[in-house]
Amino acid sequence: MLQSRAIAFAFVAPALLFLAAILGWPLVQAVLLSLQDVRVIGSPGAFVGLSNYERVLGAPAFWRAVGLSAVWVLANAVLQTALALAAALVLNEKFPGVRIARTWIIITWIVPTVVVVVIWRWLFSTSGGMINPLLLQAGLIERPVGFFATPWTAMATLVFINSWRWFPFIALMVLAGLTRVPEELYEAARIDGANAWERFESITWPLLAPTLSVLAVIGTLLSFNVFDIIWLLTAGGPAGGSRTLPVLIYETAFKGYRLSEAAAISVIATVLLMAFAILATRTLEKGEER
Repeated sequence: MLQSRAIAFAFVAPALLFLAAILGWPLVQAVLLSLQDVRVIGSPGAFVGLSNYERVLGAPAFWRAVGLSAVWVLANAVLQTALALAAALVLNEKFPGVRIARTWIIITWIVPTVVVVVIWRWLFSTSGGMINPLLLQAGLIERPVGFFATPWTAMATLVFINSWRWFPFIALMVLAGLTRVPEELYEAARIDGANAWERFESITWPLLAPTLSVLAVIGTLLSFNVFDIIWLLTAGGPAGGSRTLPVLIYETAFKGYRLSEAAAISVIATVLLMAFAILATRTLEKGEER
């Protein structure tokens, strides 16, 4: 038994060493950098211990960024999951052109981020955009809305754009889960007189819950680290209303020239994400045991 374990470890060891080099080494370097007072890339720095962490944890800007990141992650998780579930349920039905729809729904995910930003910035523009005229004609608003003019409208608009970009990927994952639900269960429910909502509540949702739980964890980790869309559309504004932790890290490192302080924020963010991932994984494992 011991010999077989040693052989198995020998086969796995190269992959483990490769992962340690690719993932572990940058993390170690970030921790070491956070313990120094480096301001610009390439410049020398002296050891300062935990002073960068004390400065970060005592800064109101950091805690505001943490709060905005939490709002950002939660709002994206809710909207993306709702859109993905609705799209997957529609694409799971049999209608003419469903195969084409399944193929083309992914197009919003493969479009480059810069193109997405340019399109939506024009659509939401107060001068020449299409969204405001449509809302005015529908009678939903009385005057044009500056979607990026106030902190809460900017955050809501960013959540919508990011969810629009990423929900097709989640929808395909949900659709893959739906295809594994036995059709016989739906047929039996129809024979018993269950309507569409009752079939969804008693069959689809319970069988799909594990898939949605895993996607929620992955989506949370991915949403937390979104930087490009926020920076290209609002650069963390207005008035810091969309300055999430990734944006704060970028500003601290490359606009404030405090590289070690930015590394400290990165380490804290990594610890928070690791704690969430461990907690979520254990929760999912307990749910499967039940």
